Formats: sequence, structure tokens, C-alpha cells
Amino acid sequence: MKRNSNIALRLIKWLYPGMQVKRWIALLMLGVILISFGTARFVSEGSFFYRAIDILSILLGLFLSVVGLRNTLGSFITIFLPQREKELVDIIYRKRYLEKGPKIVTIGGGTGLAVLLQGLKEYTSNLTAVVTVADDGGSSGRIRQEFDILPPGDIRNCLVALADTSSLMQNLFQFRFESPSELKGHSFGNLFITVMTKLTGDFEKAIKESSKVLAIRGQVIPSTLNKVSLVATYKDGSIVEGEAAIPKKGVPISRVYLKPDFPQATPDAIKAISEAQAIVLGPGSLYTSVIPNLLIREITDAIVRSPAVKIYICNVMTQPGETDGYSADDHIKAILEHSSAKVIDYCIVNTAVISKDLLEKYKQDNSFPVDVNLQNIKSAGCKVIENEVANSQDYVRHDPEKLARIIVGLIQENY
Repeated sequence: MKRNSNIALRLIKWLYPGMQVKRWIALLMLGVILISFGTARFVSEGSFFYRAIDILSILLGLFLSVVGLRNTLGSFITIFLPQREKELVDIIYRKRYLEKGPKIVTIGGGTGLAVLLQGLKEYTSNLTAVVTVADDGGSSGRIRQEFDILPPGDIRNCLVALADTSSLMQNLFQFRFESPSELKGHSFGNLFITVMTKLTGDFEKAIKESSKVLAIRGQVIPSTLNKVSLVATYKDGSIVEGEAAIPKKGVPISRVYLKPDFPQATPDAIKAISEAQAIVLGPGSLYTSVIPNLLIREITDAIVRSPAVKIYICNVMTQPGETDGYSADDHIKAILEHSSAKVIDYCIVNTAVISKDLLEKYKQDNSFPVDVNLQNIKSAGCKVIENEVANSQDYVRHDPEKLARIIVGLIQENY
């Protein structure tokens, strides 16, 4: 009885003065009464005059009901979405539009993957980012060592890239502590995911809860939940363990592998790959962001089995200590040697001209434009997509909007 009285009291509160709801509810009720009265009389026998009155009653009731319902909902929206009621139609349309978008899986890590996601999220919410968890440098490395959890850095970047929340929330997750303290170098987003992992007791669940906070379009999935390390063997026979240490060796890389052997793929990642219309590798560091995901045998096998369009986005610039002197076909060759000959159908390469000033800046870091030899790429069994996909202002980065248009176009051509 007490519970029923509380419910009744809450309902009565909507009728308090100043709520701007009573008049519209009353109008809605009047409309329903007129519709009911007119319908009841119309189905009974009557003269033509009374039937005309009944039709007018029904039409008037419909009009009053629509006006009453519309304004009642408007009052609720004004309360729950202050200053955003005018955006509601756009929000609903965008959500419905994106829900019908193509199913795309992106595979990689680092800043390159995050840039790509920024473009793709404008075309679809059926978007899955499969992210490497081999990172052991910077804030992620410290968290990994101190709290014994998987590195959150690349995951955080992808979550922020897919976020549909305000820029303030995105800036909050990317905020990095700089003042001298134990927090120096850590980003707030990394610490948030760490705390969420400790609260839920599960790294994967922590990502899903963080996704809700940022209201992301799509999903972010670690490629494996096993705690793996990346190991590189070099052409001089030496071996280095640790993703952050690998580029520092300064010797050409022969091969990379994961330790321990045979890590298990995340089931959600395999499911997303099997349902995808397009699977995109890169852009990103070849040996430390893209290839580590393919070293998980289940992921490579799932890509090979998938009927999806398989696309590799080649880096615009070489990466010091990792791909020195590499051409586009060298990148492809390394991917195929570490996975399978059937993981790439198309390769997107850049044809945009980079300014001399920016080239000189990169030259100081021993980084140069990736050479594109079309014949060598084609001989590897890949179709080449040439386009001006580089955005070179302060840094050389891929243009997320152009990449997204190309990828969606390839899906439309193949489906």
C-alpha cells in the first residue's frame, strides 16, 4: 500500500503549478474523449447529419491529441535535455543513420588507428576497433607494471576517438599530469580505466563501462586478454623484448613474435571480424602496432575466413628504428610474412605532396616518405588505391575524412 501511495504521489507532482504539463495532458485527454465519442456514435446507426458531426469530432480529437502529445513530450524534453531540445531530431536522425552504416573492423594501435576512427565514426556506429595490448612504455607501461593489468593507453586513444560526448569529456580523458609528482606522465584516461578495472575486476568490462561514460560510437576490444610481451629478432641475430625498446635498437628488424606463445584472441574480436564488411589494418607502427594483432593466430585465421573487403592503409612516413628505408611493398611483405597471404585485398597509399619544410623537420629524426612502387605492390596480390590521404600541417598525418570515404566506397563497390 505504501509503495502504491508513493507512486501516486509522484504522479500527482506532475500536476503541480508551474510544471507546464497539465494543460497539454488535459488537451490530450480531451482529444481522446472526442475520438472515442465520435467513433462510438459513428459505428451506431444515425442520419447523415450526425455521421458528419461524428467525423468532425474524430478529426478534431486527432488534432487535439497530436498537439497535446507533442507539447507534453516537449515539456519533458525541456526538463531532461535543457538547451538541447532543438537538437533532438538531429540526434535521433544521426543515431538511426549510423545504425544502418556498414560493419567495419579496424585493427592496430597507437595514434594512427585513433585518427582513422575519427573519420569512420561519421559513417557508421557498427564500428569495432581491435587494439594491441603489447604496449609497455610510458604511462601504460608504468600502470602495467605497478597494477598488473593490461596497458590502457591505446585503448584510451580509441575510446576518445569514438566518443560522442562533449569535447570537455574527451579532453579530460586525454589530460596528462605534468607537475612533479607520482602522477607525472600519467593521463587521466589511463588512471580511470585502471580504477575501473580494479572496481569491476575485469579489464574487458572496464573498457565497456568506460565506453558508456564516453558514449562511443562502436566498440573497442583488446585483441587478447592475455598479458603478452612483444619480442623482436634483428638481422644481426640479436633479440630485444619490450614494445618500447624495439625501435631503439637501431638495427633492421627480421621478425617479431609474442611471448608467451599462442595467446588467445578475445571472443568479441573474432565475432566482429566474422560479421564485418570491411577489415582495415593500420595505419600505425608496422611492427609494434599492426603486426602484434596478427600474431594472434585466431585473429589471422578469422581474417582469412572472412568474406569482408580487406584493406591495408600504408604509413606515409618511415618510422626510425622500425621501418627505415621501407617502401610500401616492404610494409606489405612484412605483414604477409607474419600472418597470411590472404589478409590484404587493397592497399591505400598516399600521393599528396609534403612541404619541403616539413620534410626537413622529419629528416632530422631520420624519417622519410614511404616510396610507392606500384608494380611491386601489385605483384604481392594487392590492388592499389592511390590518393592524397596525407594531411601535413604541423605533422604528417592521414586525413581521417578522406580515408573514411575511400573505405566506405570500397564497401559499396563490393556489396
